[in-house]
Amino acid sequence: MLSLSKTHQIIIGTVLACLIIATRGHHFASINVLPSASLAVFFLAGLYLRPVWIFAALLALCAGLDFYSVTFAGTSGFCITPAYGFLLPAYGTMWLAGRWFAKHYTFSSKALLPLVGSVTIAATVSELFSSGGFYFFGGRYADPTLAVFGERLVKYFPHQLQGIVFWLSIALITHVILTLASNTKQLKSYE
Repeated sequence: MLSLSKTHQIIIGTVLACLIIATRGHHFASINVLPSASLAVFFLAGLYLRPVWIFAALLALCAGLDFYSVTFAGTSGFCITPAYGFLLPAYGTMWLAGRWFAKHYTFSSKALLPLVGSVTIAATVSELFSSGGFYFFGGRYADPTLAVFGERLVKYFPHQLQGIVFWLSIALITHVILTLASNTKQLKSYE
């Protein structure tokens, strides 16, 4: 099981919040060439951060940024519909997958299969909630059908998955480097 000190959790939480601020939508701090980190952040928050209130805080941050973006930054409100609430189970799925993986974590190559499996399943379910919710309940499409939704899923999900893989790959590399550095430091202190 993965467990971190309170200090490490605060540092990670701050970095994750900054990633959301820097990559979410079009607002004052947007970096347009980077994919949104939101889904990956919820997975990482579930993995690294123990307090449950963090989930609600990240949801509030995302909603606040979206509100600011639409209200003050001139971004289109096209995606703000009654289906916006489907982001709760979409992000919750990623967060719960991170919590699940934290319980099965070991610092070994054996952890890669559960990591990839949990991320793949969670990303798929999350996409069904967010895109499916928007398509079927957002009121933007007349007469939504499963066939057209399937076409949209094939078109948009790979891009969403690429963003998740991009951010989780950076997190994985950082995790390995910091863990190896910490282990090396501990070994030297025993000498």
